[in-house]
Amino acid sequence: MKRLIAVIALVLAGPSLAHDGVIHSNTGEAAAHQAVLGLGPVTDLPFDLGGKFTLTDQTGATRTEASPDERAQLVFFGYANCPAICSVAMPLMAEITDALHGAVQPVMITVDPKRDTSANMGPALARLHPDFIGLTGTKAELDHVYKLFKVSHEKAFDDPEYGAVFSHGSHIYLLDAKGKVLTLFPPILGAPRARDIVLKYLGS
Repeated sequence: MKRLIAVIALVLAGPSLAHDGVIHSNTGEAAAHQAVLGLGPVTDLPFDLGGKFTLTDQTGATRTEASPDERAQLVFFGYANCPAICSVAMPLMAEITDALHGAVQPVMITVDPKRDTSANMGPALARLHPDFIGLTGTKAELDHVYKLFKVSHEKAFDDPEYGAVFSHGSHIYLLDAKGKVLTLFPPILGAPRARDIVLKYLGS
């Protein structure tokens, strides 16, 4: 397992910039991370992220970038049986949700639609948090969302225990209730630090 995580870490690194133990895929992402960790005044991201999309959740219902419950959203691109960064990011999202008493909703957008279907994502996500939403869609719908959020992903290798292992984006995106991206942050932060970042952007 340790070897698997080490290999995945190398795959995720790619051509990147790194600081504070975090690897970034571009200079804009690195700049945003540094600004967020400073916990200074709220500023716009130095690059465009997000936009309108339509996907399907684990109940089969259609969902867009806007929250039907008018809640802010924590969005992560991963997959339900991911053995590496997802197992850090998604529990952190659940912790933040509890710490903020449901003011945010955790959302996973799959990078593995063959295994993460609307029929089978629910149980894995429910074990993390009852409010967790899983989103999937057609190849065209998902490719559109990956482009909006500048998320790269590809199959890295097949593991005998976990099956196909994917390299993919590793940041958590904070969206407002209408789907606007407010900021992003790495999942290596502890829950109190991440909660403070979210509160800053929610104006609380």
